[in-house]
Amino acid sequence: MPKKHTIPLATGTLHLNLIPGKIPLHRLLGFAARVSSKRKFLLVSKVLGKHYPVSPKMMAWSYRALARLVLKQKIAAPSLWIGMAETATGLGYGVFAAACHEGVQDALFMQTTRYVFEGCDRLEFEEAHSHATDFFLYYPEQTINRQLFQTARTLVLVDDEISTGKTFLRLIKAYQVVNPQLEKVFIVSLVNFAHAADRHFLETESGVEVEWVCFREGVLHFDDSHNAALDGITINVSGNGGCKKHLLAWPGRFGMAAPLHWQAGTLERLLPLLGAGDADPRPVLVLGTGECNPPAIMLGRELERAGYKVKVQSTTRSPIHPGNAIGSVCQFTDNYDDNIPNFLYNLDLSAYRQIILCHETPLNDAVLSRLHAWQAISARFQLTNQSTHDATLHFFRP
Repeated sequence: MPKKHTIPLATGTLHLNLIPGKIPLHRLLGFAARVSSKRKFLLVSKVLGKHYPVSPKMMAWSYRALARLVLKQKIAAPSLWIGMAETATGLGYGVFAAACHEGVQDALFMQTTRYVFEGCDRLEFEEAHSHATDFFLYYPEQTINRQLFQTARTLVLVDDEISTGKTFLRLIKAYQVVNPQLEKVFIVSLVNFAHAADRHFLETESGVEVEWVCFREGVLHFDDSHNAALDGITINVSGNGGCKKHLLAWPGRFGMAAPLHWQAGTLERLLPLLGAGDADPRPVLVLGTGECNPPAIMLGRELERAGYKVKVQSTTRSPIHPGNAIGSVCQFTDNYDDNIPNFLYNLDLSAYRQIILCHETPLNDAVLSRLHAWQAISARFQLTNQSTHDATLHFFRP
């Protein structure tokens, strides 16, 4: 028997009918009101490391658990694993890396992006309810990866939550134009609230076998309060559409055939800036930026293994009203030359001994202003060897 939950928000009331499951809902989700005219609620994950700070150990557990749920089914090779920007880029990469650790072969990871790369082939589709609707999936740069991209028999789509599945259907249909031989799709999420009719529509329209994988599921309904004061708030988060390729270093947007690992000596260069792991009982906060949060998750896990208490989180362009799961809002200019607001939620500076800001863009004014405001360490990501999947971080304390 589904259990009913009613969550009052500033923008309306969210109703959930939750199918029984092993993980308590409060361990997975909080709730908030979105600054949006299209969808005025937000499911705020407590294991994703986006709007809440989360331990790398908890994040690694979620990756491994979801990967194993997928691998219980038959995965026909080659397989293409896609993380959805911006919220689930870290989740998508983490599930892919965990699947590789579990023995998946002949697989490719990619992530969607909102950034434009001029002169690069891409699929375009839309997330109609999003704060920024246009998404791109670029063709891989390397020939061997492009061949896999165009011939994958299995498609694994990863997002933090599913409300209707319509965005995934648009992506599947766009991808099938490139690869009509696709046989099966896995739709993987932390929670899934798509109605039965929405699931059936996706399965029918895609024309391939579809498996739904998640921790908890049910259905949701939202009653809009039509709050004129809140509904009148608008924030431009669409960007300027300029080419961003010269700013970006994280390779997920162009295809990764294996998980990355840190070049020897990467962590050792950071430790002198942190001091001894037991010198301060507070955790280190490792921050990702926007779509580039996997390096922060990877670094956080390494620090955890080295004996540090760690939390991981990421900045986001998603505007959210304070209240419910959002205790505080920190707003600043993005570091991708779009001149749009970015946000960091639930930040309590006093709770951390040190902040490390992982970023792929140059040390521009936007990055430097955050470093100074938070007295943080810069960790700029670099892919040092694509063929061996080596990466490093360049550390700098202003």
